[in-house]
Amino acid sequence: MSIDEPSLARLMTASQRGDRAAYRALLGDSGRWLARYFARRIAPHQVDDLVQETLVSMHRKLATWDNSRPFLPWLAAIARYRWIDLLRRQRDEVELGEGDAAVGVEDEVVHARLSLDRMLTLLPPGQAQAITLVKIEGASIAEASQICGQSEALVKVNIHRGLKKLAQLIESE
Repeated sequence: MSIDEPSLARLMTASQRGDRAAYRALLGDSGRWLARYFARRIAPHQVDDLVQETLVSMHRKLATWDNSRPFLPWLAAIARYRWIDLLRRQRDEVELGEGDAAVGVEDEVVHARLSLDRMLTLLPPGQAQAITLVKIEGASIAEASQICGQSEALVKVNIHRGLKKLAQLIESE
């Protein structure tokens, strides 16, 4: 089943009525959606734990979802609060004088950046530049188009192809 709003809303409605199969499917689909949501926000080794925390929160709040409202924004709000809780815990660890933990996080960021830079050198220059501008630096497609001297469509194609190749490279390592 695809992870789209209408499908998730139907599963949630059935889950609220006690349909166990729908609830299992909802947890699986929501877990996959949450993993993608968190993958862009936190370190890879933290994703599974935060997905589980969010699914537990979703379970606790199951009765609060109103089926006249969209499901994904409701789930995203729960995910955002769990993410904020994680950030607060990390901040508190650093404030409590655990300098080693802070250095560890900084080391992870440096290693991740070096690894990303190395992977980007394996892509054609147009793809690497488009990914760097849009996905890393946060430029819009239009801004990246002007900077790269490529059409907006080509920037999108380069991003798509580059990310696909990066995924293949990561899987092969």
